[in-house]
Amino acid sequence: MSTTFVNDAVFWIEVEKINPNPYQPRREFDEAKLKDLSESIRMYGVLQPLIVTRKEVYHDGGGMSVEYELISGERRLRASRLAGLAQVPALIKTGEEDGRLKLELAIIENLQREDLNPVDRARSFERLAKEFGLKQAQIATKVGKSREYVSNSLRILSLPEDMITALEEGKISEGHTRPLLMLVDRPEEQIVLFKEIITKKLTVREAEGLARRVATERIRNKDKYLDPAIIEMERNFTESLGTRVRIEKNKEGGTVTIDFFSPDDLKGLLEKLNKTGGEGVQGVANVSASISTDGGSALDAAPENAVDDRSPVEVQKDDNEEIYSLKNFSL
Repeated sequence: MSTTFVNDAVFWIEVEKINPNPYQPRREFDEAKLKDLSESIRMYGVLQPLIVTRKEVYHDGGGMSVEYELISGERRLRASRLAGLAQVPALIKTGEEDGRLKLELAIIENLQREDLNPVDRARSFERLAKEFGLKQAQIATKVGKSREYVSNSLRILSLPEDMITALEEGKISEGHTRPLLMLVDRPEEQIVLFKEIITKKLTVREAEGLARRVATERIRNKDKYLDPAIIEMERNFTESLGTRVRIEKNKEGGTVTIDFFSPDDLKGLLEKLNKTGGEGVQGVANVSASISTDGGSALDAAPENAVDDRSPVEVQKDDNEEIYSLKNFSL
């Protein structure tokens, strides 16, 4: 991507004449960080020029004025306004305005600064694909990432809206979208897992462990006839207890398996069973409770924010692979 600037020089432009970039992919800006940046700008000035386009506006009554549209540098512009600056340094891009270029530059800047949240990043890639007809490989080349990175980002948008909102708000991490997307064709199981991640503060490893268990059962039961009454009973158990419940029949009777994540969680489940059944767990043929072994007790730490407990190597591997396909999970 070649960009030409007027005289390759930096111009000082009045802040109020610069209009925001309509293709800015970021929707939220951290006010505390903007304030910190404004304090730095107040002390040292704007160290990196903004990039703008220049537009001449002719008025009906005669005369002409000049306006500028921001391409890159939204945080610096906002912080400069907070700092009370009248002018900011900027490079003026020449040539015909190009919406795709504005979006590309805004995305690249935010990616380099790691300022985009996963949802904004995915929506930015989606705009490049839908509005400008770019293929995933083309997008990857322009933003300096792998095609799989772009593909995996776009998959986030296939989640239900409440899960996307939770990701935007930091209630779940990007790592949590991996197990959720594994269950995209099992919406009821997906909802249960999502609720468990939120209410029980599951880490990424714990959520992946539960998703693998569902995947294992799906493969095991693929060619097996399932009694619709058993399926409905599993659903009712799951909704009543708020955790995953599985029923397996055998010649003598069967087994009911209930997931829990800590001793307190188990105690709460027993209380629910007592209230629901009247006679407690008596009369259930065989009740077996299993502890997730993929990450320890989920409620022991109970962090306030979503926990992505993958190592940096695992995160990088997930970013650059087709991670959401069932074929990638060993069973």
